[in-house]
Formats: sequence, C-alpha cells, structure tokens
Amino acid sequence: MASDRCCFFLEIILSIILPPLGVFLHYGCCSMEFCICLLLTILGYVPGIIYAIYVLVAVEHEPYRRYYYEPLA
Repeated sequence: MASDRCCFFLEIILSIILPPLGVFLHYGCCSMEFCICLLLTILGYVPGIIYAIYVLVAVEHEPYRRYYYEPLA
C-alpha cells in the first residue's frame, strides 16, 4: 500500500518535471492520454503539466483496465 502511494508521488513529481513521462508511466506509450500530453507539452510546457496532473489525479483508469483483462469463460 505504501509503495502505491510512493509510485503515485513519483509520477506526480515526474509530471511536473517532464509531463509526458509521468503519464507514460501511468498509462503507457500508446494511450490517448500520453499522446494528448505530448502534444500539449510540445505546444506549451504549462498546459502539458496541467493536463498531466489532471489525468493522473482526476481520471480513474482502473475500470477500463479491468474490462480488457477479464477472462472470457
């Protein structure tokens, strides 16, 4: 449980330093969140930070992840 909080804190810190890196660690490189964060960071550093922190804190990705990994039988 403590390691989850530590990883989340690390993702937030990396999102402030380099926004796409924090989103990449949380969602992966081929996700829509990562592509949007990368584009916003290229267009402006501050919008990339704002979006990265919003995606990490406010958007819950576990329900979508469970759907993909459910067994068929």
